[in-house]
Parts: sequence; structure tokens; C-alpha cells
Amino acid sequence: MRPTKPTLNHAYIASVALALIDRVGLGKFSMRKLGAELGVDPMAVYYYYRDQESLFDGVAEALFDELDADAVRWESSWRELCEEFFTRLRDTLLAHPHAVSIFATRPVRSRAAIESGERAIGVLCEAGFTPALALQLTRCLREFTIGHAQSVAAVRLGAGLRSRKPEPGAPDYNLLARSADAADIDAHFGVGLRAMLDGFERLAD
Repeated sequence: MRPTKPTLNHAYIASVALALIDRVGLGKFSMRKLGAELGVDPMAVYYYYRDQESLFDGVAEALFDELDADAVRWESSWRELCEEFFTRLRDTLLAHPHAVSIFATRPVRSRAAIESGERAIGVLCEAGFTPALALQLTRCLREFTIGHAQSVAAVRLGAGLRSRKPEPGAPDYNLLARSADAADIDAHFGVGLRAMLDGFERLAD
């Protein structure tokens, strides 16, 4: 019996698009290549997504699904919840460095994203934050996490090769260069996240 092709649907197309972006990079992605990857005429994709931007909305939703918000320990304290959730988001984005900019440039409006947002606001309100402040807190943490992921992704995709940091032993090997060699490019995420949470903790009622 010949193997059957998976049935096309929004989620499957988005997952294949994400895998293709991972492999070829966002700059070389095209609907034609996606159609070839799916084994269909590229025009078939437009039955599910009206254009490439709509498809990228689906890719952002696929990234959020990979975060697996249901597995987050929602019963933990608000600080533990925020640390776990945004660390998961950071890790998910850095697993797909070519797609970070897709996630960064559009809101995620899937049911899973909206439900997790509601749950997070609820936990924060129970901890003494007003709904407005709770939303501001999550927005700050989201923007910090995405910005961090974009910076690290750029380095991992080759930006670090253009660094002009002097090497140890060079005449201009200064304190800044020595500090950079002592700190991994991703190490400050936890420091920044905890510092932000410390600041927000003082604003709770």
C-alpha cells in the first residue's frame, strides 16, 4: 500500500513552513518552496492562508504551541510562573533562530495564547497586582524575552563573526573584552528576568 500524504490543514501547513524556514532561512523562504515541501501546487496553500503574512501568523502560533503552555506549573507562585513561562518562550524561540523575527512582529491570537494570557493575568491578580499592571508586567517580560532571543539568534546566525573584539594577549585586550569572554552570550537572560521581577514585586498591593 502506498503511503498517503498528510491531509492539509492550517496547523500542518504552518508546521511544515516552520521546518522549511529552519532549514533554508527566512530570506530564502517562498510559497513555491513550501508547495514543493508539501507536495502540492503552491496555490493550494492559499485555500488555508490568504497570503504569506497570514501564513506567518500561523507560524507564530505554531511556535507558541511548541512552548506547551499547558505544561507550565500554573499552580506555582507568580514569580515562579513568570520565570518558567518566559524561559520556555526564550528556549522555544532560540530553537528556531530564523523564525524569531516572525514571532516578534505579530500578535499571537490563537485560542491557546489567549487562554494562557488570561490564566497569567489571573495568577498575577491573585498575587495583588491590578489587571492593568498585570498586563503591563507580562508585556514587559514578553518584549524583554523576544528582544533577547532576537539578539542571541543574530549572533548564532553569524553576526558574531563580525565582532571586532580583541583576542586575549592582544595589545588592546581590555576589561570589556575580558568580561565578554567570561560571560556566555545567553547568560544574562536569567539576571535580567529576575531583576525585572524584583522591581515588579514592589508594585504589588
